[in-house]
Amino acid sequence: MKVAIIGYGKMGRMIEEIARSRGHEIVCIIDVDNLQDFDTDAFRSADVAIEFTAPQVAYGNYLKAWEQGVKVVSGSTGWLNEHGDDVRRACTEGGKTLFWASNFSVGMAIFSAVNKYLARIMNGFPQYDVKMEETHHIHKADHPSGTAITLAEQVLGELDRKQSWTLGQLTQPDGTVLTEHVPTPQELAIDSIRRDEVPGIHTIAYDSEADCISITHDAHSRRGFALGAVLAAEYTCSHEGLLTTDDLFPF
Repeated sequence: MKVAIIGYGKMGRMIEEIARSRGHEIVCIIDVDNLQDFDTDAFRSADVAIEFTAPQVAYGNYLKAWEQGVKVVSGSTGWLNEHGDDVRRACTEGGKTLFWASNFSVGMAIFSAVNKYLARIMNGFPQYDVKMEETHHIHKADHPSGTAITLAEQVLGELDRKQSWTLGQLTQPDGTVLTEHVPTPQELAIDSIRRDEVPGIHTIAYDSEADCISITHDAHSRRGFALGAVLAAEYTCSHEGLLTTDDLFPF
């Protein structure tokens, strides 16, 4: 498989390493200083482009790749509210292909399946209230994390007593705590913490007067995300449309 990499930070370099170790060819690497390379034969030769950049540029990168006839795998978050409908139309009506996930970790795919199953069970036990907490490194620009939003929407799909998710508390890198919203009983609060170089921790807790049941996914490094992105690229190479980890891992 011929792979182009869009975004050459820590994730991009790790994706390059894992893709090469799996026998794939890196035909083009694009970063902020060579954006003109989208319009090159090298980029057009890619079977798939793997994109990990910033929320404000991700959608534009998709458009540039699609213009060159290249499928995209992306882990960038923060663009869905503004461009989600456009992306869905492009992939369902315009013949474009995007494999998007807020988290490519194989462990997170398993965790997501557990999350949905637990929420389905807890729908029958209204004495338990549910809330979420996500912790990431201080360089992460958006909050809550895209993964937290995905997990929250999974809970909402199974738990009748919650109608929407909302921001809860934000703990900033200096320890300052901001209460961004006081949730109503029908809202699922997501608390965010930014500290150190944490790759990502997500906890979902069901609390009652009697006890608390919680599940946690704690990423030890970015390697699991990078491997998952390469696995997604291998899958995307022979599939089309708007793809997700539910397609790659049909638990």
